[in-house]
Amino acid sequence: MKTAGNHKTRLVTGILALMAVSGFAQNSNQNTKSDDIKPFHVSVSNEALKDLKHRITMTRWPSKETVTDQSQGVKLDQIQGLVKYWATNYDWHKAEAKLNSFPQFTTNIDGLNIHFIHVRSKHKNAMPLIITHGWPGSVFEMIKAIDPLTNPTKYGGKAEDAFDVVIPSMPGYGFSEKPVQTGWGVEKMGKAWDVLMKRLGYHHYVSQGGDWGAVVADAMGRQAPEGLLGIHVNMPATVPSKVADILKSGGTAPENLSAKEKAAFNSLNKLYTKGGGYAGMMVTRPQTLGYGLTDSPVALAAFFLDKFNEWTDSGGNAEKSLTKDEMLDDITLYWLTNTGNSSAQLYWENNNNNFNVVEQRTQEIRVPVAITVFPGEIYQAPKSWAEKAYPTLNYFNEVQKGGHFASWEEPQLFAEELRAAFRPLRK
Repeated sequence: MKTAGNHKTRLVTGILALMAVSGFAQNSNQNTKSDDIKPFHVSVSNEALKDLKHRITMTRWPSKETVTDQSQGVKLDQIQGLVKYWATNYDWHKAEAKLNSFPQFTTNIDGLNIHFIHVRSKHKNAMPLIITHGWPGSVFEMIKAIDPLTNPTKYGGKAEDAFDVVIPSMPGYGFSEKPVQTGWGVEKMGKAWDVLMKRLGYHHYVSQGGDWGAVVADAMGRQAPEGLLGIHVNMPATVPSKVADILKSGGTAPENLSAKEKAAFNSLNKLYTKGGGYAGMMVTRPQTLGYGLTDSPVALAAFFLDKFNEWTDSGGNAEKSLTKDEMLDDITLYWLTNTGNSSAQLYWENNNNNFNVVEQRTQEIRVPVAITVFPGEIYQAPKSWAEKAYPTLNYFNEVQKGGHFASWEEPQLFAEELRAAFRPLRK
């Protein structure tokens, strides 16, 4: 795994796998080692925000791209427009208010303080649900879906469809502490989430995720802790081993693929050959990448905007799916918490543990699995692959809008899918 000849295999495997900082205050002791659950409040100092604005205004820009499309990455005029808005019109305090409008907490699990949002439904017998974000996302991805999930009657649902919602920040992301040694991969995270749910008093619950959140949910499905009723993923690990091997070797699509399977193959092949550089860096050199993401807010913004453009259901222009403020809420959170490189380390961590999300691992899942396929996802998982990959699959649906950031782009549709997916598991 350390040789140059294995670089492409590591890159593809990485793609498949998919706070304490100055300026923040919270109502808990970051060094606590107890099982206590402590309230958390976001408050950023003016000095931290002034420093950010100063760094933005001091940006040294690269030359303009030599193409008319985005094949070389984020176009100069787009990132300059976003950054100008960031420096002149964006208000982080509104983002703070969004977060502080929800109950937030921290608790120590295996030596790390984990930040999470916890919203209980007003409806009786609400189903406990833990949702895990991905990269380059955060808890900001999920907050628009909280009300549709906890208050379904307001959005055309029934009281018996209600959820209690728990949204943790992954270790090394947002307001959760950063691991200081190796070992915090998806398996450990899955076990930590079970500890969290039971610490909150939930003896039965369900788990959901997209991107890395889907990988964590799959890990929990394999672990099948007592009380986990089922999982839902919106980026399922369905790629058959033989197809994955062909993608790694750069081969062409097998002739026996159906139309949907061939479309999935072509999407993945495009990602590996033209869109996977981000993962190659994080899988192999997250620390080296981190120096730029930590020192330059514009480098961080461009790195994320590239994926927002590519992974939203927007035709390549993320602003058709997300507002400038929504994207900058997420980017600014990474900047202020200095988590550019600590978040990237998750790619290295899982690859270093030889994590593989093709069908060998999903075959080990022992709880019911639900899948929703969104049209703007990195690839649209075919049902034929999903049925082979997940033996316990009990729900599969293809929807007509939304992308990789499903709960962010289409929060009500996302909530409707979770209601339908988990309805058979309610007790």
